[in-house]
Amino acid sequence: MGIVMGPNQYGKAEVRIVTVDRSTPRHTIKDLNVSSSLRGDLDEAHLSGDNSKVLPTDTQKNTVYAFAKQEPIGEIEDFALRLGRHFVSSAEGINGARILIEEHGWQRIPVEGTGHDHSFSRAGDEKRTTAITIDGDQAHVVSGLKDLVVLKSTGSEFWGYPKDQYTTLAETNDRILATAVTARWRYQHTDVDWGKSFESIRATMLEAFATTHSLALQQSLYEMAKAALEKHPELAEVRLSLPNKHHFLVDLSPFGLENDNEVFYAADRPYGLIEGTVRRDDVEDQPMAWYTTPEF
Repeated sequence: MGIVMGPNQYGKAEVRIVTVDRSTPRHTIKDLNVSSSLRGDLDEAHLSGDNSKVLPTDTQKNTVYAFAKQEPIGEIEDFALRLGRHFVSSAEGINGARILIEEHGWQRIPVEGTGHDHSFSRAGDEKRTTAITIDGDQAHVVSGLKDLVVLKSTGSEFWGYPKDQYTTLAETNDRILATAVTARWRYQHTDVDWGKSFESIRATMLEAFATTHSLALQQSLYEMAKAALEKHPELAEVRLSLPNKHHFLVDLSPFGLENDNEVFYAADRPYGLIEGTVRRDDVEDQPMAWYTTPEF
């Protein structure tokens, strides 16, 4: 029985880049976190230290900066596709690339009712994401968002679950439901208006979260993903990761006060974590296209 090298990749992680479009007096900024990983004929780099096919990770970093200068970044999917195709077509021995991008949003600071030309404020913790896989001449796109915090102050219940000697949670037919949405959706092709698609998918899932009378966070997950798939034929599947941001009713009886679902303690941990994939039943399963970050 021998020992062989298994699947491997290498690259430059988390290249922080901010660009300013100064083509007009009204500036536009892009704030990205870009990671690249390359795959191919790289066994000898591990087995004998032969670096003849190892494009340095520093070169990958510099390529990100250079590409951002050569033409506007545009939508993050387009930028990632340009980078991935460049590495596969120009680096000897490289036949696959994975480009991951997180985009931080910025909003114009309002001045006298109008957004300022060159002053901005960070638009919260939410990030837009994409993961591009180039495999030879094939391209797979998985886009999404993370850290989108949402809350329903009513319209959520949780009851009917099994109970044993360790169960202390009381059933409820009226509770706060809150989560921080991480969503990934896989496109069936690359002929997509990325910005328009992203905004519509995001709005569709938010509307489903708001309007679903939820008996479980699992039910909300399914309805959010189903709504996105029904409205967007370009999608093959949607994966959601929803931590349950628990809000526990505070016992005010020691103070002679009633608490009619008005005062809560917001616990940050431990928390329930609900995850699931909703897909069309007639599309090819491509699990490798789902790899985005090690923890998801």
